[in-house]
Amino acid sequence: MSNELTLKPTVPAVGSGDPLLSLTGLKKHFPVMDGFLFKRQVGAVHAVDGLDLDVFPGESVGLVGESGCGKSTTGRLVTRLLEPTAGKISYAGQDITHSGRKELAPIRSEIQMIFQDPYSSLNPRHTVGSIIGAPMEINGINPKGGVQRRVQELLETVGLNPEHYNRFPHEFSGGQRQRIGVARALSLSPKLIVADEPVSALDVSIQAQVVNLLQELQRELGIAFLFIAHDLSVVRHFSQRVAVMYLGKIVEIADRKSLYESPRHPYTHALLSAVPEADPDDDRERIRLTGDVPSPVNPPSGCRFRTRCWKAQEKCAVEEPPLIQLSGNAGGHLTACHFPEEAAPAVPAQRAEV
Repeated sequence: MSNELTLKPTVPAVGSGDPLLSLTGLKKHFPVMDGFLFKRQVGAVHAVDGLDLDVFPGESVGLVGESGCGKSTTGRLVTRLLEPTAGKISYAGQDITHSGRKELAPIRSEIQMIFQDPYSSLNPRHTVGSIIGAPMEINGINPKGGVQRRVQELLETVGLNPEHYNRFPHEFSGGQRQRIGVARALSLSPKLIVADEPVSALDVSIQAQVVNLLQELQRELGIAFLFIAHDLSVVRHFSQRVAVMYLGKIVEIADRKSLYESPRHPYTHALLSAVPEADPDDDRERIRLTGDVPSPVNPPSGCRFRTRCWKAQEKCAVEEPPLIQLSGNAGGHLTACHFPEEAAPAVPAQRAEV
């Protein structure tokens, strides 16, 4: 398999019809407690604070932002590993926000997760066969030919040797362990996979292999992805739409081409200016943000990015900008900013020479 991050064709354009996953006003606040004997809540960490996002069947949506912005928490809310504080999570038209274990049972198999660290996400005491086969046994699924045959098919699907069924995780490299995690996620034939930083713990050459594998699986199996990452280059190659998150909120969302070529939010502009380019003649100015990310325990009023934004004015501290489509943007390009960057001019079509 090639080590290059080559962009492969993905599923056709999506966005029509009903979304597979819909997040509306989603919030997750973690209480901050004080006191030695008599604990009392003195505040809350606003990890996710009013998030709206749709993922359509077969679509890949990237979720990017700095560490601590709430990306991973969002992924765990979607998979219901965490209980939301407020808001709504709908899957295939069904409200699963506060569903119990019995109600979630038929849905669990359709929403799977690939974790960030391939070293800690696999039980070192279990063989690869038992790790990949466990979801099928837990859900009472007996595939044709038996669990072992299905596991060996999955190992082959992710580019591993089916004969390694009885090996333990420590006998594999980091990239191979992540492939095992991918095989485990595929074992129940999911419709949606939440990939939480699936390549950030891997070597760069191995990252390319895993991303290309996920792209190939998405194209062949039609699986929808919520791809959480901080590496904008990887997200650009994998995701059809990209949502930029800052301090618990989405500040911009658009299709890949529109967001990378014409970012409107100052934060997105700053993030993209820091992405290294292979072109030696690239003379883009690097935008260096001043100050640290504010504490999610006490986020700024109005626009949360205003304390680091070079365009901030008095209005930004008083009024929170809504996530809306701005003039000059194509449909689906939403930005939350009172003073957005100028839209990139349209490139005129070149006349063909006769």
